[in-house]
Amino acid sequence: MRNSAAKGLKMGRSMASSLPHSVPKSLPMTLRMYRRLATGLVPLAPALIKRRLKQGKEDPARVGERRGLSQDVRPHGPLVWIHGASVGEVLAAAALIERLRDLNLRILLTSGTVTSAAVVAKRFPPDVIHQYVPYDSPRYVARFLDHWKPSLALFIESDLWPNLILAGAARRLPMVLINGRMSPRSFPRWRRMHGTISALLSRFDICLAQSRTDAERFSALGSRDVVTTGNLKLDVPAPPADPARLERLMAVTRGRPIIVAASTHPGEDEMLVSAHRSLVGVFPHLLSVIVPRHPDRGSSIAGLITASGLKPALRSRDEPLAAMTDVYVADTMGELGLFYRLSPIVFMGGSLIRHGGQNPIEAIKLGAAIVHGPHVFNFTDVYAALDQSGGARQADTQETLVRQLGLLLAEPSVRDKMQRAGAAVVEDLGGALDRTMTALEPYLMQLRIEMGAANA
Repeated sequence: MRNSAAKGLKMGRSMASSLPHSVPKSLPMTLRMYRRLATGLVPLAPALIKRRLKQGKEDPARVGERRGLSQDVRPHGPLVWIHGASVGEVLAAAALIERLRDLNLRILLTSGTVTSAAVVAKRFPPDVIHQYVPYDSPRYVARFLDHWKPSLALFIESDLWPNLILAGAARRLPMVLINGRMSPRSFPRWRRMHGTISALLSRFDICLAQSRTDAERFSALGSRDVVTTGNLKLDVPAPPADPARLERLMAVTRGRPIIVAASTHPGEDEMLVSAHRSLVGVFPHLLSVIVPRHPDRGSSIAGLITASGLKPALRSRDEPLAAMTDVYVADTMGELGLFYRLSPIVFMGGSLIRHGGQNPIEAIKLGAAIVHGPHVFNFTDVYAALDQSGGARQADTQETLVRQLGLLLAEPSVRDKMQRAGAAVVEDLGGALDRTMTALEPYLMQLRIEMGAANA
């Protein structure tokens, strides 16, 4: 970490007031074309918003935020802006946000999905300001930055919007890429566009990467200063659960073997329903709980369950989870903590299809034995360590999925061994939060100095 980071931060901010908010003309042609296109498409924004509202992808009460407008007032003093694409990235920042709040820093958290906004409202303290990230047009980005005037920007993983980054750099806004990840699919694509990605990554003061492999990829693509800090998702606290709701669920399911399929995607639900049909002959009272990654798929999942001859119940409709219910579709937001506590057997979704797998850490912290498919490149190192230690089991085919789930249902001792191994892996791989805070210390020190000056 550079010793001059805090000094540079102070100088950069003092220079910002005297510099125009312009983007250098030396940008690669791709980025210049992108900026012109993003500017030219502004008149089409109302039509885009209308379409996304119809699809349920925008909040009708907050569409102005997509154009850089806000009804919220910027708080006094330093403001740390944290941006993540969606639910996973937002939750990855939860423990970091708590550390920053402990320093009396105010937090502006942006994301791009309705589901992430709902999670923020449910899981984060009310003093954390959430805004939808503006569409990546220079005009909308300028409005956003003019209004919020962030003191420090932390971008999570790899949600890199060119105009947002270029405008921040033009204003001498200190920017840090945290929990940086560069997937095996993205890296070769960006390498073919090295000039473009280098022009963006070089705008960040420092890149904090999840792994050595990620660090090497970011360095190869043009990041100026790369430090491996680990994966913040390993330090995420276990998700909460409403005690009364948990007690009711445990009462109506007592004595039944239960499998929870978490964060499933289209193409996986059919395989899980088929697995249930195979297993119920051996475990007659089996209950499968499917928690879709996108709750709006609940009705369609219920339809395929019914078509298979099984009886579903939808949580979003308050349909009772009865003795005759075969598959319970938990199509609600923010209740994974509830269902992880309900069953010690969890299948992690996004892994039977080429999505890259969902985060298994929260389930492991609540005592789950993990089964997953072969496609886990979003968490390569984590799943590799879990599989090697025996903390998780991979199922490549429908037959293997049935066999692995059946073993865990039949053998409590195997489940217990997996749970202990998984917990040990999570413990060993943790520490990213402390390393991230250490890397951010020069920037945070400057913000504390500014807070002291403001309060003097």
